[in-house]
Amino acid sequence: MKKLGLVITDGVGFRNFILSNFVRASNSKFSKIIIFSALPKEVFDKLDLPNFEIIELPNYQEKGATWFFRKLKEVAHLRKNEANNFGFYDNLKANYTNANSRRGKLTRLAYRITRRFNSEKAIERFYKLQQSSLSKNSVTDFYRKLLKKHSPDLLFFTHQRPPYIAPLIYAAEIEGIETCSFIFSWDNLASKGRMAGNFDHYLVWSDLMRSELLQFYSGICEEQIKIVGTPQFEPYVMKEYESEIEEFYDCFGLDRNLKTICFSCGDFSTSVNDPLYIETIAEAIINKGIQEDVNFLVRTSPAEEPERFKYLREKFPFIKWNYPAWTQSRNKHSEMWSQRVPSAEDLKDLRMILEFSDLGINMCSTMSLDFMIFDKPVINPVFGNADNGLYNDQRFLNYAHYKNVVDSGSVRIARDKNELIAEINSYLENPKADSKKRKELLALQISKDLKGTSSRISEVLAHLE
Repeated sequence: MKKLGLVITDGVGFRNFILSNFVRASNSKFSKIIIFSALPKEVFDKLDLPNFEIIELPNYQEKGATWFFRKLKEVAHLRKNEANNFGFYDNLKANYTNANSRRGKLTRLAYRITRRFNSEKAIERFYKLQQSSLSKNSVTDFYRKLLKKHSPDLLFFTHQRPPYIAPLIYAAEIEGIETCSFIFSWDNLASKGRMAGNFDHYLVWSDLMRSELLQFYSGICEEQIKIVGTPQFEPYVMKEYESEIEEFYDCFGLDRNLKTICFSCGDFSTSVNDPLYIETIAEAIINKGIQEDVNFLVRTSPAEEPERFKYLREKFPFIKWNYPAWTQSRNKHSEMWSQRVPSAEDLKDLRMILEFSDLGINMCSTMSLDFMIFDKPVINPVFGNADNGLYNDQRFLNYAHYKNVVDSGSVRIARDKNELIAEINSYLENPKADSKKRKELLALQISKDLKGTSSRISEVLAHLE
């Protein structure tokens, strides 16, 4: 039996691989499991983890040379793929800066260099320079000693992109330890920058994600990829997270006689218009634009504190709020959002929201899939465009991962207030509309059953060669 090194990179990785069935499923597949955690060791204290050892990783601070070579690699990747992919084009434009700081000037230099050098060969050259710069880093030496001491047969990364995993990937390469990465999210391959490093194996959600990986990473061959589904949604089929409908009403103070609309927020970086959408729905409830009385529940993003919604709490006291029970485990880190850690209680809250709400509304987020798993209708409001002065969220409709959603007809798109209210009324009257399309989209995005996801992943990891 192999010894597994499990790299938990952030709170979402903790949710997907610690709060799912993965701990139980993998325990019998490996002689030992060492968790290499980018989160503080204390977040595991209340969990029963037999056969697991937990190693807290230091907070790696990326050096200037490593940052520049990584920037070259990522910008070149965006440039290489921008011509036929709006997401790459949009992120390339968004990451440009006119700042006069040293880093701003170096970013512009990276943009100039990659205008000419953006082939797969050039990207690999930038990657080798990144790795070479890591060879002189004391953190790399620490990781090499750590890997020699614990000698895992396989190092499994639960996210492929965070820059702070790069020295651990490099240390594994030097020590001859096999690596595998799970592709973190449905939008990562078709719009985001390059991975933090190269891996020996890749686990993906679906046939669609496998084709994206082969399309955007020509150095990867099909034999390196395994389709396993995703543990992100596995808690929805786990007994310990189930609730009764009465718990739902009691937990959020909802009227049992009314249907429930749930608006789920994104974080401020992409869901800038969320307060506008919440206010639009609340005013439609007051003015009877929504044709029946409803409960209105808002779930804020676990990636941020909910302070930007304070005025809405005061203006519309009838709105019920769910603040995700995620705690900030560290106050100092290179990527603070990664240190927000979920609780089992929040997973139970989220599951009951998805199961017992009658309608899900969000701005083009993964929560669209979450609601669809319970066959709930979904509306995506996108009021902003390039001309009306609002944050332009309509552009996300052209991202490859979300264009699949739009083209499927599994969600309703609302480009203004009137469309949003009309679609709410339509779905409240006929919630089963588009049900078949929702099921077809889920089959496209997640190629495997939710039940047994963790067992499938641990079985694949145990037999990688």
